[in-house]
Amino acid sequence: MGVPEADRRKAMRAVEAMFERYRILAAQRPQDHIDFDREVMDNLKLVDAGIDGSVEFELYIAPDFSNLNNVMHGGAGGLIFDMATTTALCPIAKPGYWEFMGGVTRTLNLSYLKAVPIRTTVRLSSKVVSVGKQMAMIRGVMTSLDGRVTYCTVEHHKVNVPVQEQHRKARVPWDDEFEREWKAKETELKEPKSRI
Repeated sequence: MGVPEADRRKAMRAVEAMFERYRILAAQRPQDHIDFDREVMDNLKLVDAGIDGSVEFELYIAPDFSNLNNVMHGGAGGLIFDMATTTALCPIAKPGYWEFMGGVTRTLNLSYLKAVPIRTTVRLSSKVVSVGKQMAMIRGVMTSLDGRVTYCTVEHHKVNVPVQEQHRKARVPWDDEFEREWKAKETELKEPKSRI
């Protein structure tokens, strides 16, 4: 049995909203200020997402990510996974619970299994394995598009922190839908249950 299409679309919108907010905030920075993660955020291509806290991307490994050996730099892998795995929290976010940018990284444990050639497009798959009020753990894998080559894996532990106020002010269309949904759920919980 497949995932309902409405759930998939909702999860995709939740992930896309993080990118929309990121772009708004990046545009507010001084013109000569380029954030370290911007190359990744500008080039991740969303393929799929699930309301279970899963997400898949494709990413072209541009020369900007390389080292002198003409393969992806290990530090670039850390940055790529940091951003890609964080987005897996978007579909499970609630008000005050793993909202925009999903907290901060506690540990990011990468295992490099095979060098990633530059000018290659890779698949990044991430899944929330454990999530609570303060801590979350996401696993990720970077593979070739056909899935035959596993380049590296990650275990990403995050700590939930409140959304910065200046980030909250950068509103995106998803915010209205998100807030309506959670207000409706709060109202539903407050209403007495009828006895049948």
